[in-house]
Amino acid sequence: MTARLYVPDVAFEASATIALPHAAAHHALRVLRLRAGDALVLFDGRGGEWRAALASAGRRGEDATVVVEGHDAVERESPLAITLALSTITADAMDYAVRKAVELGCAAIAPVVASRSQGASHKETRVDHWRRIAIAACEQCGRNRIPPIDAPIPLAAWLDGRDARRPGVVLAPGDEATLASFAPAPALDVLVGPEGGFDGAELAAAKLAGLTAVSLGPRVMKAETAAVAALSALQALHGDLR
Repeated sequence: MTARLYVPDVAFEASATIALPHAAAHHALRVLRLRAGDALVLFDGRGGEWRAALASAGRRGEDATVVVEGHDAVERESPLAITLALSTITADAMDYAVRKAVELGCAAIAPVVASRSQGASHKETRVDHWRRIAIAACEQCGRNRIPPIDAPIPLAAWLDGRDARRPGVVLAPGDEATLASFAPAPALDVLVGPEGGFDGAELAAAKLAGLTAVSLGPRVMKAETAAVAALSALQALHGDLR
């Protein structure tokens, strides 16, 4: 697979030679080990991608130029626009969930803080980290649009702010309803609780906010596993996972 780089805030045009920003040059030369003449794909998150070739590399691996060859108006977004509202969990588990959600075509990620949430401390400093993970996942999986990731907010605030008419589900182990019986619109919300799940009051509030409680089956999954399983099932049932 041709190497892909996210390069924002650069004016691309065919046949132009441009200098890569420092972070992109470092990744191309130090991480991907590209050499002059190697092909690569550039995208800026606004849609489509640009074919290019590495033109020059500095000796210290900190600067590089590329020749832009042309634009391809290709999109790899799912027709099912899912917002994953995920309770904050431990750092590694949260990183995993964000990465896999992006790979599975999630349209947006909204971290929420519930009564049993973990990893809520230093939450402001984690947002940029999660956004970097999302960018790396887009580089890897071929997406040309970066899903937005909000700063964590209390679960109650997120529920109050959502449109109750918008379809959505809340994962509730032990509930009789399943994702297979849920027929979503093109856009929907998926609310996933922390380790230990939502408490009774939180689950009641989620239902009152218009979310349908569903179960993923007889086994109780860890939060990050449940998020991936729910996204995979919905994409297989109604999206582009096939």
